[in-house]
Amino acid sequence: MISLGRALFFDPRLSAGGATSCHSCHQVERGGADTRPHSVGADGRIGRRNAPTVYNAASHLAQNWDGREPDVERQAGNPILDPDEMAMHDPAEVTAVLRSIPGYAVQFAAAFGPNTVDFEHATRALGAFERTLRTPARWDAYLEGDRTALSPAELEGLKVFSDSGCIQCHTGELVGGSMFQKVGLERPWPNQADQGRFSVTHLDADRMVFKVPSLRNVTLTAPYFHDGSVASLPEAVQMMARYQVGTELTAQETAAIIAWLGALAGKQPAVSAPDLPESGPTTAGLVNAR
Repeated sequence: MISLGRALFFDPRLSAGGATSCHSCHQVERGGADTRPHSVGADGRIGRRNAPTVYNAASHLAQNWDGREPDVERQAGNPILDPDEMAMHDPAEVTAVLRSIPGYAVQFAAAFGPNTVDFEHATRALGAFERTLRTPARWDAYLEGDRTALSPAELEGLKVFSDSGCIQCHTGELVGGSMFQKVGLERPWPNQADQGRFSVTHLDADRMVFKVPSLRNVTLTAPYFHDGSVASLPEAVQMMARYQVGTELTAQETAAIIAWLGALAGKQPAVSAPDLPESGPTTAGLVNAR
């Protein structure tokens, strides 16, 4: 399943036009994101949110900025069918493309058994692969009791982070990813065009509520926030303090927090693009049928 999921993750034939893959927006060599404020999908379409890192995402309480999917298996199908991302019409179209590629019959059979080449099993395989994308860091060693894992400067940054109130939401092993919270708790957030979970629940209480992102690897995944509006990590840290906990950090406090955030950058798994199975006689026509 993992091997199949890796192939599907890198395969652009799961998109309209055959040029966009999951890896296009979640680049494993770039912290699991893509360095753009908004990702570019099929036919050059621009998404409306910043692509979150795929690393460690399987351990979050839910997927997507608005938490609309419960796990990575359910989430995996969304970008494939999203008109601004991979833009396939429906699961049947994806299944037809997969079945047109002879080599996938062998890989799906090895993972799930015979006659399993379809959209549902593809998303299960993608989820299995994404669950391997973990990045153990010195932070983990510290949590496990190694008090020498963090430097004095990083420990000072952790103290500032905690004393400032940031740890109330960015908590746990992932330093986030475990709850939803309103962005702009103390002051209205500057950009209110995206109302967050309100678009999912239609409850007024969920206006401007988003999943709290994990801060693991945050030093690698600029630009920041759901709208990708801030490219600078110091600016992002200061904005969070100002709008979420109502405090103005000094330059020294900001630098201390950033020093600690560096300890959250973990060892990234060695993942390279696999050799994909060759297309069949009808594959190109199916992918380009528009």
